[in-house]
Amino acid sequence: MKNYIKIIFLFISITSIAQEKLTLEECYTLLNKNYPLAKQTELLAKQNALDLQVIRTGKLPQFDFLAQATYQSDVTSIPIAIPGSTIEPPNKDQYKATISVNQLIYAGGLIDASAAMKAASLKTTQKQVEVSLYQLKKQVNQLYFSILLQQEKYDLLTSKTALLEAKLKEVKAGIKFGVLLPTSDSVLEAELLKIEQQFIEISFNKSSLINTLSELIGTKINATTYLENSVVLIASNNEIKRPELDLFQLKKDEIESSNHLISKQNSPKLMSFVTGGYGNPGLNMLDNSFQSFYMVGLKLNWNVFDWNSNKKQRESLLINKEIVDTEETVFKLNTNIALNQQQDEIDKITSFIETDTSIIALRKAILETAASQLKNGVITASAYITELTNLYEAENNLSTHKIQLLLAKENYKTTKGNPAP
Repeated sequence: MKNYIKIIFLFISITSIAQEKLTLEECYTLLNKNYPLAKQTELLAKQNALDLQVIRTGKLPQFDFLAQATYQSDVTSIPIAIPGSTIEPPNKDQYKATISVNQLIYAGGLIDASAAMKAASLKTTQKQVEVSLYQLKKQVNQLYFSILLQQEKYDLLTSKTALLEAKLKEVKAGIKFGVLLPTSDSVLEAELLKIEQQFIEISFNKSSLINTLSELIGTKINATTYLENSVVLIASNNEIKRPELDLFQLKKDEIESSNHLISKQNSPKLMSFVTGGYGNPGLNMLDNSFQSFYMVGLKLNWNVFDWNSNKKQRESLLINKEIVDTEETVFKLNTNIALNQQQDEIDKITSFIETDTSIIALRKAILETAASQLKNGVITASAYITELTNLYEAENNLSTHKIQLLLAKENYKTTKGNPAP
């Protein structure tokens, strides 16, 4: 089992030289490309294009076909007799089929305002998708740096293993020449077995994290893929550049478009029309025969009084705009609070790293002394392992704090937002 695990990790170490590499920025790109929600941007654009086509049909001629057959209980008749003429009343059964063509001439810009409203709505919904995707970045950060931490732990364990194996050879030589107790090597071998268990735990932890990250970004990540540990730079300015701020502005623009559309709703509408038909009777009600007929003209429709409906809709939009302003203010406030907290976290971890460096220097000195004492039989192998473990824990703390610092800085950048290109 021991040799089998060594072979696996030796293979991973060798292949890591030519293995695939993955950066955090590439994870962001894959997230925005492959996450199911990202498909909505294109779908919304297609839907909006269809809606605009429907709206613009209002400028095209409208065709109506009507066919009817009726029977009425009474018809118009002349109650007096006119000498020398015979006027027959219309038939009680009447038939008519017509085709009408209506062409909008003027609507006060209502159709263009409706199209502009749709365009503004599209920008808002697409930006909402972008905001939702952006909010997933912290989840990507957590997974990415957790995998980095497992990589660092593996490297530290590898160094610890190499040191223990070298020390085991010395101890076996000491036992052979009677300098050390016969069981001293067993203590070191037991510690190596514990390290093998830790290797297995790291392997499973990393595999689980990689699988979760793979699902999130929609791309299979191999177990041998090396995640790059790059330096995270934070911009010195305090300006927040989050997509949510763009979303708030787009919501305001949409409200303005709605207001413009409402202002056009009561505009006069002028239309021309042509109606042609065939029926009995035709336009001449006194001719009881099937006739063709036509009619051309203009129609004007103007809603001059709407019981202040238009005014109340505009007042509602003003309230909606104030709500958006309030949401924007709250968002900025909460973001600044979060940035202050994250900056405090960055400062705290930075202080830890400075202390970790001093602790490691002291632990290395102590371990060198312990190694010399073990070689001369002054202390037991257990005492040496205790000091070695103390050094490993100090190095592990430093490694953990460095990864935590990178995560804290990346979360700070994510909270603050990326500056405009």
